[in-house]
Amino acid sequence: MLIRPMIPADFDAVWPVLRDIARARETYALDPELDRAAGWALWGEAPRATFVAERDGVILGSYYIKPNAAGPGDHVCNAGYIVAPAARGQGVAAALCAHSLAEAARMGFAAMQFNMVVASNQVAVRLWRRHGFLIVGTLPGAYRHATLGPVDCHVMYRTLDDQAACERSGRFGNRHAGGRTVDGHAG
Repeated sequence: MLIRPMIPADFDAVWPVLRDIARARETYALDPELDRAAGWALWGEAPRATFVAERDGVILGSYYIKPNAAGPGDHVCNAGYIVAPAARGQGVAAALCAHSLAEAARMGFAAMQFNMVVASNQVAVRLWRRHGFLIVGTLPGAYRHATLGPVDCHVMYRTLDDQAACERSGRFGNRHAGGRTVDGHAG
């Protein structure tokens, strides 16, 4: 699998995945009526960088990195990930996450934050935790799930200062913040 910067032509493969995820209203806080132009602005124009994962010329997934806030908060980034349905369960999201952590550190970000991880999306919650993200807050009923109704969302966070050491050791973590366990799990 090759992970590389997205070029505009890649959006032809990215758009149907993004559109269907928005319409499903199960995992992503996107307008279900998102059109292609708004999708391109969100995924291709607004981020500082966008990447795709491909194998044999087929786009398997994509992610973006952007500052999570402006000014004094722009040292923390946010990232979003999508994986094509046919590529799910093959390690694509894990590879994209690992790549994004390294890329964010290379870009000079100090930390990465996910603002709305839908709690019912346990695959994502487990994956992000495996990559060192902590649940630093839970927003009760913050997501209107298409079939489950209101569900909680987690704010997940990790620093990037230990990213190089994590890559060398094969572990992904900062289980502790300031010497205390943040998410209830011993590191």
